[in-house]
Amino acid sequence: MSDIVLSLENVQTYYGKIHALRGINIQVRQGQIVTLLGANGAGKSTTLKTISAIVNASSGKIVFMGKDITNEAPHNIVKMGLIHVPEGRRIFKDLTVKENLELGSFTLKDDKERKRRLERVFERFPRLKERWKQDGGTLSGGEQQMLAIGRALMTEPKVLLLDEPSMGLAPVIVQEIGQIIKRLNEEGTTILLVEQNAKMALKLAHYGYVMDTGTIVMEDESAKLRENESIVKAYLGG
Repeated sequence: MSDIVLSLENVQTYYGKIHALRGINIQVRQGQIVTLLGANGAGKSTTLKTISAIVNASSGKIVFMGKDITNEAPHNIVKMGLIHVPEGRRIFKDLTVKENLELGSFTLKDDKERKRRLERVFERFPRLKERWKQDGGTLSGGEQQMLAIGRALMTEPKVLLLDEPSMGLAPVIVQEIGQIIKRLNEEGTTILLVEQNAKMALKLAHYGYVMDTGTIVMEDESAKLRENESIVKAYLGG
């Protein structure tokens, strides 16, 4: 059996008349962190939105755990265990930390299981446990990102789509978020990571794809991309 859990095959996506994705091919293997690199507007976030059906692919095929999900409804994709943490965190600022987390398990009928998952998130993010009664809007940027990831973990995802988790955060908090991503992966979560901080992304990831104007222009093991002269110049400040 193949260890590929998520694949995109010649996927095309439009925003109206704008051709956003131009026949991209991506594979994510079980247990990997795979990263998408590229400048703003390259199509990285659109790729994640297309996978999670926020935006519909106009052609091509998206396969998750052996099932074609190209035309699947977003809520069904979530139920399958493919969870998207969008850019900008998108927490509910007027709800408490606990309420935000519980929304991540709203389809779960078993209250004992919900409580177990909540405790598991609090074990991973002790700061959220300390602030469980606070409104989401009162948290720092780093804590809001932890809350967004924690809410996704309430579904016990098979694959996590992370869009710009370090955006707008102080360098010390970026390091902390990087450690969280690494730990989640070590615990068994497969991750497709979009990240402007290419240095962090390539340090975390096993494999990487480089996008430019809606196409994949390069792919390789992350260690090799870190040594690639064009990648160093374009993204790593070399």
